[in-house]
Amino acid sequence: MSGGVQFGAEQAAKIRSEVFGFASWRGEQEAVIAALAAGQNVLTVMPTGAGKSLCYQVPARALSAAAGGIGHAAPNASSGATLVLVVSPLIALMKDQVDAAQAKGLRAAAIHSAMSRETRERILRQVSRGELEILYATPERFRQEAFWAALRAGGGVRLLAVDEAHCISTWGHDFRLDYSRLGDRRAELGNPQTLALTATATRETQADILKELSGLTPNEKWTSVVASVWRPNLAIEVIETGGLDEKVRAFVMMKHLNPGPAIIYFSLIQSLRKFSDEIQRLGFEHSMYHGQLGDRSRRENQDAFLKGESELMLATPAFGLGIDKADVRLLIHAEMPGSMEAYYQEIGRAGRDGAASKCVAFYDPDDVTIQNDFVKWSTPDPGFLQGVHNLISRNEMRARQEGFDYLREQMNFYNKRDYRVETSVALLERWGALEGREPREWKIVAEIPVEFLDTVKFKANQKRREEKLSRLQGFFEDPVSSGRCRLASIAQSFGENVKEKKCGVCDACLAVS
Repeated sequence: MSGGVQFGAEQAAKIRSEVFGFASWRGEQEAVIAALAAGQNVLTVMPTGAGKSLCYQVPARALSAAAGGIGHAAPNASSGATLVLVVSPLIALMKDQVDAAQAKGLRAAAIHSAMSRETRERILRQVSRGELEILYATPERFRQEAFWAALRAGGGVRLLAVDEAHCISTWGHDFRLDYSRLGDRRAELGNPQTLALTATATRETQADILKELSGLTPNEKWTSVVASVWRPNLAIEVIETGGLDEKVRAFVMMKHLNPGPAIIYFSLIQSLRKFSDEIQRLGFEHSMYHGQLGDRSRRENQDAFLKGESELMLATPAFGLGIDKADVRLLIHAEMPGSMEAYYQEIGRAGRDGAASKCVAFYDPDDVTIQNDFVKWSTPDPGFLQGVHNLISRNEMRARQEGFDYLREQMNFYNKRDYRVETSVALLERWGALEGREPREWKIVAEIPVEFLDTVKFKANQKRREEKLSRLQGFFEDPVSSGRCRLASIAQSFGENVKEKKCGVCDACLAVS
């Protein structure tokens, strides 16, 4: 590992107070900062809203201060690097993070595909001159030689922060394959000191993150700072339902019993829309957030919910990253999520102010089929990816004219839940093999990177997702009569030793009290 971040506790506290305006550390922040100051690699699991970003922002300011201010990085010498590079999964999330950092006076920027070429080139010049304290980028940016050239010219990376690090352990419609390559990228950077951050990771996922990031140095030492998942203000309940009508009736009951802001999560957009139609007919005004809405509509709906102008949000899992609304009183899963990590991350958006909040899962055994379909149909295998690549390459004009319909027809499938074509196109674009966001602009410009045609790795990731889904299914099917505290079951799955601890407010605890 190249030279770590070096600063003292007093300096860190001074930066926290004078730059960020916080009188004290919150939760696990101090432990993370202390480990980083000691030059250690750190994996931290802290709930959303707990201030994970401060854990790399304070070192960023300490680095620039030690170098005598911005622009004093030593060219081509990693020991003199001052840049904190933050790998982040979502462009929208990066924008919010940059805005927040700049508001505190930090020299921060993001670089991503949605920018104009001129803007990207300007930011790369800033990087090469050592003018930034923090740079946000998606993991796919490492595929660009211009990005590497700018990092080298600026002296390299002193601290690598991997946000949403659990993406390293996921596969499929999340499109995060480049996260699995971060161990190799880190080695190419000279193994800089690294901070891995996530709001949710079971013990298995934590081990996977460390294994992948350590790459060719498997015995590398890491410090793990893991916050407790124990949140007894969340009253967890599982209600077995059969079909849309029963779910709507259960929602009406729960909404009347739990007034205040509420979020309902769906796995399928079509399910969300049907539910929306039914509750609209019953007089429940609401907002929606899903991938088929335009960017402007999503942003307006999100802002309305955050400002309290809308009290009810119907959403797919895309809603929530970077969202910090303290007073969500009711959170419902209308369909089963894909893993315990996803489930806990989403219920964690309720009751962040510490007040009592209700988390309800409508469990329909048929929903398991939906998630099994996701495992199968949202994840194109290497052969399918190559087939889509070949179709566009060899029949460019027809592919441009007929778009996704042509690809579906040629790949011989029509199931409405099968998203492999859409996923394949998104992956080809992300990997730099395809140019053009709209079908009429499609053009194959490169081959698929060979590492993403690894059938063995594909099958291993498929099996991992199936096992995660099976464990969550067991949690939902656990009868209330078992007396097993729901929160304790979640905590145990995250490796927390809760012994005989009980929350006292979940359906199982209340049934035996």
